[in-house]
Amino acid sequence: MKLLLAEDDPLLADALLQQLGKAGYAVQHAPNGAVAEYLLERQPFDIAVLDLGLPMVDGLTVLQRLRQSNPNLPVLLLSARDALHDRVAGFEAGADDYVTKPFDWPELQARLHALMRRNPTQPQALQWHGLVLDPERRRATLNGTVLDLSGREWSLLNLLVEQRDKVVTKDQIAATWSGEGAESGPGNTVEVYIHRLRRKLEGAGVLIRTVRGLGYLMEAEAP
Repeated sequence: MKLLLAEDDPLLADALLQQLGKAGYAVQHAPNGAVAEYLLERQPFDIAVLDLGLPMVDGLTVLQRLRQSNPNLPVLLLSARDALHDRVAGFEAGADDYVTKPFDWPELQARLHALMRRNPTQPQALQWHGLVLDPERRRATLNGTVLDLSGREWSLLNLLVEQRDKVVTKDQIAATWSGEGAESGPGNTVEVYIHRLRRKLEGAGVLIRTVRGLGYLMEAEAP
């Protein structure tokens, strides 16, 4: 279970990192909102815990931006603000739960378990650079803009991103397409679909490299 903890209080963050680790979570810690957004864009998480009072980018803004690209990720807000309007603002921004500080660890743990039980089989969005892939809706966005993809293009992109930095063979691609059926139009070859994806991914900071005699490899562009 991969969890993002965005908390700027070092003492509380250290305590939560220890408790969450003991509870079986693989935790990535963000000390401010900018780091939280960076991690959420580039790594898949099963759940996120956001402090509202984050420096650089506040937790409410992080949540609002997250909901534009990933509406399904369970998010629990932490805050010392316990006024009704603060809680309402958190829920309206897309929070699934809201816990006020100070809190007891057993309560936080129970609330996290409850959030995960709500959608136990729901596939999580895959995030990498500016790309967000939503398996449930078979939809991909690039920097917040929905990509116009055919069924085969979606399956190919999803496979390449899942296997990023690894060579994907034509046999693997054919197996992924086995349930897609034929698509109309000329030139329905792997090379044609790779060419289409390359055009649609311009500016994404990633590239699809041809590995001669083996297949294709998706990787981040060199800085």
